[in-house]
Amino acid sequence: MEPNAELIPLKVHGVLVDPNTDTQIVILRDENNDDVLPIWVGTAEGTAIRMALEGIVPPRPMSHDLITSFANHLGMKITRVVVTDVKNNTYYATVYLSSNGIERTVDSRPSDAIALALRAKSPIYVTPEVLKRRGGENLDAWLAKLDPKQFGQPEA
Repeated sequence: MEPNAELIPLKVHGVLVDPNTDTQIVILRDENNDDVLPIWVGTAEGTAIRMALEGIVPPRPMSHDLITSFANHLGMKITRVVVTDVKNNTYYATVYLSSNGIERTVDSRPSDAIALALRAKSPIYVTPEVLKRRGGENLDAWLAKLDPKQFGQPEA
């Protein structure tokens, strides 16, 4: 895949607790707030993303902090993350790493990729195909019911 070719940049708008399940929802929006990509994640993953959004540094490193630290110490930069696919309501992502002019990719859960991107201050993208296939017909009605007060601190 060409770097950033036809990819849509997203920002983490917030993390909600889903009142119907034991999960949290990461809300990603494009730059114009026209498109929304909600991704359901586990409680630990949602908390890790919320902590990064709010700039909370835990007293001891969490897994995403550890991975970011490893990358920094090894001279690797997390250049971007991309939500690359969705199959049976499960999203897939790729983390792009660069070192000495060589770029490598690592498969990832979107929740981990987003948590890493926030810590590394790297951009988050989605492919147009994934954005097109998100959620289905009921998504707009669901999004209209969201209470903005439930969102975590939006990314600057």
